[in-house]
Amino acid sequence: MAKLFGQDYSKRELLSHIGDLSQVAGMRMMQLQDGLESAVRIADVRTGSGLRFQVTLDRGMDISLADYKGFTLAWRSANGDVHPSYYDPRGAGWGRSFPGGLMTGCGMSFLGAPCVDESEELGLHGRLSNLPASGVRTETRWENDSCVMQLQGFVRESGLFKENLLLHRTIETRLGESLITINDHIRNEGHQSSPLMMLYHINAGWPLVDDGARLLLNARSMKPRDAEAETGTNEATVFSSPVPGYREQVFFHDCLADADDFATVLLMNEKKRIGLYVRFRQKELPRFIEWKMMGEGTYVVGMEPANCGVGGRAKERAAGTLQFLEPGEDRHFFVQLGVVDGEEELLNFIATNTLK
Repeated sequence: MAKLFGQDYSKRELLSHIGDLSQVAGMRMMQLQDGLESAVRIADVRTGSGLRFQVTLDRGMDISLADYKGFTLAWRSANGDVHPSYYDPRGAGWGRSFPGGLMTGCGMSFLGAPCVDESEELGLHGRLSNLPASGVRTETRWENDSCVMQLQGFVRESGLFKENLLLHRTIETRLGESLITINDHIRNEGHQSSPLMMLYHINAGWPLVDDGARLLLNARSMKPRDAEAETGTNEATVFSSPVPGYREQVFFHDCLADADDFATVLLMNEKKRIGLYVRFRQKELPRFIEWKMMGEGTYVVGMEPANCGVGGRAKERAAGTLQFLEPGEDRHFFVQLGVVDGEEELLNFIATNTLK
């Protein structure tokens, strides 16, 4: 059954009320047409619950704009959804085409701080977000009385005498739900071992992020990245109003998983009685990074499950924690993003997932 406007509907009941599913939900393919965004393909998705989001097909199938019942969920930078032809791979050039958005993918063969790894210069956060998808297709299907909306595509990162990694990304949601599921399968289609670094850069913004909003999670420990973060250790998971001159703080949380190996983190705005959560399989993504940026304009909280640290590939290699994919080998990553609406739902969600 699909819950729409506070009532459950079977397939037959719903279709008797509407001329086409697009009246209440669906996926539409579009193309942006102005400035640096020109020619970027997007898929605009509505679930019927009030959740609406856009997938940027030419940016690694990232999830860009997102809102719930008109309530903005994601922070957006002034860059917009920059076409990948403007990508600057050098140093911190990634930041010139970083749109923010609900989820920006980082990786696949490197991410984190710029570095030199085995004589190769690597820029910030990798190429994934600036690679266009191919073979994109949409599917809307009924499974009994549940309507599934699915978007699939392939993103390749490759180079002569370098890696050849193919990402098959599936983004799925269901009619009447406020949940997005990302299923990523990465295969090494090359003939040599390749580093594998993946991070899901989830960027919550105002009005979800506001004075008094909190990050709730179940973790063994928390570690600040540097001296700047150490100054904010006691308030790492509590957020303020925008602060002039604020310098970013980064914290590493060692999350605890449930019996099914899932870790859950909730960003909650108690005053507005709404929350955004991320759930991920910890075996695949054992790291969780919090990016706390309370500056003016750059007012954002990053929730970032990853299979690696963010110090750069050279540092990961030196620590012996760099993961690899062998030729023909696959790796699977599973991430869910969801909205929790209302005081009762928030309390139940927190108790069910033992968050604090």
